[in-house]
Amino acid sequence: MGNERYTPTVAYLGPEASFTHVAASTLFGNSGLIPQPTIPDCIEAVAEGRVAYAIVPLENALEGSVPMTIDYLFHGADLFINAEMSIPIEQHLMVNKKQVPFITEIESINSHPHALAQCHKYLQYHYRRVPLIQTTSTAAAAKYISENPEVKVAAIGNKLAAEKYGLHIAEENIHDFHFNHTRFVVLSLRKESLETNGHSANLKTTLMVKLPEDDRSGVLHQVLSVFAWRRLNLSKIESRPLKTGLGNYFFIIDVMESEDHPMMKGAMEELSALNCTARSFGSYFIYDQLPSRHSI
Repeated sequence: MGNERYTPTVAYLGPEASFTHVAASTLFGNSGLIPQPTIPDCIEAVAEGRVAYAIVPLENALEGSVPMTIDYLFHGADLFINAEMSIPIEQHLMVNKKQVPFITEIESINSHPHALAQCHKYLQYHYRRVPLIQTTSTAAAAKYISENPEVKVAAIGNKLAAEKYGLHIAEENIHDFHFNHTRFVVLSLRKESLETNGHSANLKTTLMVKLPEDDRSGVLHQVLSVFAWRRLNLSKIESRPLKTGLGNYFFIIDVMESEDHPMMKGAMEELSALNCTARSFGSYFIYDQLPSRHSI
């Protein structure tokens, strides 16, 4: 191979110009990116070894965690988190250029469920009676109206999608709140941290913890105490259904420390002693993208 530079293959939630595509191209460049129609398709592509990495949305500042990503990781895939990317989210209303004269006759508005929710107040005020149609991504909605110029349908998405698919932006910045960001995670079969320019100084570790089945009182407090007395900072704790019955949960815990730190090793040992099932998804760096890096 000589001095040729290795270009990894990366599955991302497509099509091109989705927010996930922006995150993927920021971390990996534009080579080797392979769009997938759904989040499970991204995860399966890397789990089956068809790509080196997958990048998927994990959490939005307004809408919270992406359940499909978390549940698929817990129940279906043996993968590790190699990096986290946070990007700002700006949503715009766009139409096919042939539909500009008929903007008041829009029959539906298409976009990803999170994007529709992020623009709830705007849509209630301006398009209360217009049906909202959910799509697999904001870019998929933009691509659809680009390929179907005769339909009186609008899409919600980013400026990159408008440019990519030749759409007219009818109104900019229709999102309800202007501090919105989405966290994306890079997944692979390897337990490693992706290291390039612009990462955080410290590592983060994501754990998934299942409580003991004896359901004794105070066990969740004991779990939190495992980290508290060791002065391990938790940036997130969230419960998700185990899908085994009402009231059965597992917990996602983000710890702002490397899993190789002695205190983290002690915490994992104590969780085991409490009869908890704890799995680490690895330690990784956080990357923050400046708004000026892409037109979104």
